Amino acid sequence: MVTATPRGNRFRATRLVIISAWATPVLIIGQFAMVAVVPVALVLIGTLIDTRLRALRWWAAALAAVYAIPLALWAIGPDRAPSLSKDMNPAFAALIVATAIAVAIASHRRGRNSTRS
Repeated sequence: MVTATPRGNRFRATRLVIISAWATPVLIIGQFAMVAVVPVALVLIGTLIDTRLRALRWWAAALAAVYAIPLALWAIGPDRAPSLSKDMNPAFAALIVATAIAVAIASHRRGRNSTRS
C-alpha cells in the first residue's frame, strides 16, 4: 500500500497552479494569448478547489479578470483581428504578465512559509 506524505500531497496540489501561473506570461509574451486561457483557467480552478490555496484565491481571481477583459473586447469587437495577440493592447498584455508573475511569486512564498511551520 502506498501512502503519501502531507508534504508530497501539498507539492502535487500546488504544482499545477505554479506551473500554470508561470506558463501564462510565457504564452502572452510569445504571442499565444488565446492559448493562455488554459493556464489562467487552471490557476483559477486549482485555487478554488484546493482549500490549502485559499490565500491565492484573490490573486487567481485578479488574473482571471485581467485576462477576461481583453478576451471579451476581442470577442465582441466589431472589427476584430484574427488573433487575440494581435488585437490585445500592450498595456493589457503587460498587466496580465505582471499579475501572472505575482500569482506565481505568491504561490512560491506561500509554499515556503508553510514548510517552515
